[in-house]
Formats: sequence, C-alpha cells, structure tokens
Amino acid sequence: MKNLFLILSIILTLAACSSSKTGIKQSFSTNQVNLITSFDSLTPMRVYKITDKKDSLLLRSKSLYIKPDLNNMVLKTFVNRLFATVRDSMSMGVGIAAPQVGILKNIIWVQRFDKENLPFEVYLNPKIINYSSTKQSVKEGCLSIPNRSDMLNSRSLSIDIEYDTMNAEHKTETITDFTAVIFQHEIDHLSGILYLDHLEKEIRDAKNNKD
Repeated sequence: MKNLFLILSIILTLAACSSSKTGIKQSFSTNQVNLITSFDSLTPMRVYKITDKKDSLLLRSKSLYIKPDLNNMVLKTFVNRLFATVRDSMSMGVGIAAPQVGILKNIIWVQRFDKENLPFEVYLNPKIINYSSTKQSVKEGCLSIPNRSDMLNSRSLSIDIEYDTMNAEHKTETITDFTAVIFQHEIDHLSGILYLDHLEKEIRDAKNNKD
C-alpha cells in the first residue's frame, strides 16, 4: 500500500512539473502534494498547534486561492482528508480550515447547525462580504489552541458570504446564529487570524472604556 502511495506521489509530482512548464498554474506546490498524498483520503492529518513555534508561524500566514476542479485528484484527496481530520476522535470539531493541517489554501469545512441533520459542508475561497452590526456572545475553542476555550462577544449575529463549490459554482448565502460563528472562526484562519486576537481586542476595548 505504501508503494502505491509513493507511485501516486511521483506521478502527481511529474504531472505538476510538466504542467508548470506549459505555463499552467498548479493548485498545490510539490511539498503540499507530497503531504496530501502521503496517506489515503480517509486518513486524518496532523493538526497544527500554536504551542509549536513552526506550526504557529504557518497558522499566522495568509492562505491562497484554490481553483475548484472535481477532476483534480489531489484536491479531492485533500478535501476528504481535511474532513477526516475534523471528525477524528482526537479532534471532533465543528469546523476546520486548511492551514490548520499545514496547507495554505482557502478551503474550510463547516458543520451546518442551521440545516436538518447538521451536515458538514466544504467551501472553497469563502469570503464574508457583510457583517451585521448586531453581535452575539458565544464560547469558542479551536483545534489549534489546545485545552482552552473563551467567551467572545464580538461575533456578528448574521453574515453574508460568497464561496465556490467543488463543482465550480459561485454562490452567496446569508448565515445566522451559531453557524455564523463557525464561518467567522474558520474564515479568520484563512487570513492567519485566531479567535484569541478577537479576545485580546475585546479586553483592550473594555479596559479603554473603563479608563
């Protein structure tokens, strides 16, 4: 089985090199391809933690556009592995972003608490285009911040988002309540922002108002 993954990795790397020579921009770097294809699509990936210096530097980096393409086997493998990671017994989160497993691409999974059966859905290149002025208070944690959760009061109650699907459809949607918090949290990751940054701002603002 390991030999099969090695062969697949070599083929994908050669294909990437060939395509780049013809001027076609690749979705993933060679290092990213190797990381993604090191195991099968059902195997969770390692979650990066802020307690590790190298991990923290990557988590603070901005992610890049990903071209939707159902024929891109590396993309499909990564999307599946990212889902396996968020549902792994060691994680069991309600959302995850690609940089949390070391891939700086604009991809997130979100559990839709606003839909029947609470499905997980994947979003490519998600962007928040409008935040409501009305806020909500909610306790947040993060797979990349071990053993901690905090109450935030600055998340918008409603947001408007736009995103791409794996089928290359571009969509817009209004999200509310707790699901809106998950989207805000995960989309922040794509800009290298952690929920702790919002908490620190809330603390600073409260202190300034008191003074």
